[in-house]
Amino acid sequence: MESSGGRAEGLGRGPRVLVVGSGIAGLGAAQRLCRHPAFPQLRVLEATARAGGRIRSESGFGGVVELGAHWIHGPSQGNPVFQLAAKYQLLGEKDLSEENQLIETGGHVGLPSVSYASSGVSVSRELVVEMASLFYSLIDQTREFLHMADAPVPSVGEYLKKEISQRAAGWTEDEETRKLKLAILNSFFNVECCVSGTHSMDLVALAPFGEYTVLPGLDCTFPGGYQGLTNCIMASLPEDVIVFNKPVKTIHWNGSFREALSPGERFPVLVECEDGTCFPAHHVIITVPLGFLKEHLDTFFEPPLPPQKAEAIRKIGFGTSNKIFLEFEEPFWEPDCRHIQVVWEDMSPLEDITSGLQHVWFKKLIGFLVLPSFASVHVLCGFIAGLESEFMETLSDEEVLLSLTQVLRRVTGNARLPAPRSMLRSCWYSAPYTRGSYSYVAVGSTGDDIDLLAQPLPEEGAKAQLQILFAGEATHRTFYSTTHGALLSGWREADRLIALQDPQAQLPGPWL
Repeated sequence: MESSGGRAEGLGRGPRVLVVGSGIAGLGAAQRLCRHPAFPQLRVLEATARAGGRIRSESGFGGVVELGAHWIHGPSQGNPVFQLAAKYQLLGEKDLSEENQLIETGGHVGLPSVSYASSGVSVSRELVVEMASLFYSLIDQTREFLHMADAPVPSVGEYLKKEISQRAAGWTEDEETRKLKLAILNSFFNVECCVSGTHSMDLVALAPFGEYTVLPGLDCTFPGGYQGLTNCIMASLPEDVIVFNKPVKTIHWNGSFREALSPGERFPVLVECEDGTCFPAHHVIITVPLGFLKEHLDTFFEPPLPPQKAEAIRKIGFGTSNKIFLEFEEPFWEPDCRHIQVVWEDMSPLEDITSGLQHVWFKKLIGFLVLPSFASVHVLCGFIAGLESEFMETLSDEEVLLSLTQVLRRVTGNARLPAPRSMLRSCWYSAPYTRGSYSYVAVGSTGDDIDLLAQPLPEEGAKAQLQILFAGEATHRTFYSTTHGALLSGWREADRLIALQDPQAQLPGPWL
């Protein structure tokens, strides 16, 4: 295989390092390595035309909308994304306040401002508060099975349903109210699917569920867009470090590869790109999404990964959560409304629906957030997870807009509600280099699988150390699915390489 020497020929010596993927894990690793004199030969290979990965802010509706990561979860001193955002002055004053950093949300989504039922009436606030309190107290209980020898059932979903079923048996209201309570609970199940990035809570393992760590702080957003953060990290890197539109096809490792420009040197790894270009390297940090790894497991590594590592990739969960933005000429909601919940009265977490996705996909939609940052423009952001979310991606904009217009007319009871002016949506499952949104610990897997995925190759005692390193949100045992988990994992792998090159190195603390 011919290899491309390119920029490296004029650079100082030191190990040749490649980072695959320029999401926040890849950018964090690159920034950390570029600051160390031992790594003058660093390149980041990015499959697409832009950096940021699942952080994706786009101009839309006269402002910025987040097609990917939305919040800083737990914006407080222990969160490196919050620390960096503060350092780069990307946050509002309120979000930086001590008061905001101390709020304990327990990781739960705030209550809706208004709840509409599918029959066109508003659901009583009292009932929603009662069901939210029940649901989130049960979610808190699920986190307590972590250190117990035996979980009572395999999944979070089964545990919740068993508990709800017992409580419901004691409800004394009329049948209509009991059905409505279950419908409200079903809406909270759908919210939890969005939070966990899964199709169903029945797929999420109960025993390890409490290992995910919630940081203090009231979740906040970036006024100018989340991508401001990745842009700042990118701006700190030397010019031309990132090579765009360079999808990687195969990583050849445990080899002895030559390069025309340095005939005397041997490299243990050769990264072969889709366009035929090859980059030899001493170390490669893989930061691609788990969804991509799952899809290309059989062809991405040569020789194949050790069976345990491949098994971990297969077992850890990875699902889809999407957003649909709707722009309206005039708001139909109240000025102080922040979050609209939609409750389908014929749905219950205790019953499985059998009808096809095409007829009911929109019932998985949890409702809408009212986007605050648009002065004269009125935008709602709907969230939807799972197979319904993936089905939504196969529909045309017109079909999605029509379905959601019908839903809104139905739940508000206003048959003449004007259709949205325009729409924008994410399609993370169809994105070829992502194939979903983020990871969760699936039934049949544990936190040990996340640690297994994070282990570098080859395993201990090999001649050439740390040939392939793994970073990304799915490699962080307690912060999987988050941007701070991804960033920390990138720093972790950079530090591993720095320690190998420079065992005396004073590594920065966990934060910059």
